[in-house]
Amino acid sequence: MTEISKPVPRLEIPRHLQVLTVPGLHGSGPGHWQSRWEQRFPDWQRIEQHDWSRPSLPLWAERVSEGVMRAQRVASRGAVLVAHSFGCLATLRQAALDPAGIAGALLVAPADPDKFAVAHLLPAYRLPFPTILIASRNDPWMPQRTAFSWGTLWGSELIDAGSLGHINADSALGEWGEGLGLLGTLVQRINFAGSAEAPGDQAAPWEAGVEVASTVPYI
Repeated sequence: MTEISKPVPRLEIPRHLQVLTVPGLHGSGPGHWQSRWEQRFPDWQRIEQHDWSRPSLPLWAERVSEGVMRAQRVASRGAVLVAHSFGCLATLRQAALDPAGIAGALLVAPADPDKFAVAHLLPAYRLPFPTILIASRNDPWMPQRTAFSWGTLWGSELIDAGSLGHINADSALGEWGEGLGLLGTLVQRINFAGSAEAPGDQAAPWEAGVEVASTVPYI
């Protein structure tokens, strides 16, 4: 599939924040927007799982915890978690266990907790840090309405991504400038949260028109 080129916005991450990417099952391949972002911003760090093919939420959340603690210990930084699919569930599980050190989270195309029988392990309340949840109208791994129901519980800003499938490499997003723009919005809200309540009022739904492939190898 031909990638649709979109302008990539300028993004500056304050020195007191560390971006951690949290891929889903099987990791994020070279064409995935998470991998593209890591190439553009080499100081960002990926949460690596011991076994990418085994969706064990406790084990995955433990790796998220290690990454957050490392960011705090090494650089005294709060972690901005950029999560996709099952990586969102690992991020949310860690938030339920210990939100300390998590400054905010960008939750992209979360996997359906019921499909993995882990809904009882996730928070069912407003999270103590800003979050933005991005969901597609035709995601094969979780209906948008279900994702938005969860996001409402977490106090997330809800973003309608249009019909982008699972918002992965097959969505042909390239560096996904729209996603980087939303990450920039999240960083602004993290900074604002220090002196006022965040994430604040919900913005109007965002929509991007990108053709979607029929296969979804990375989830």
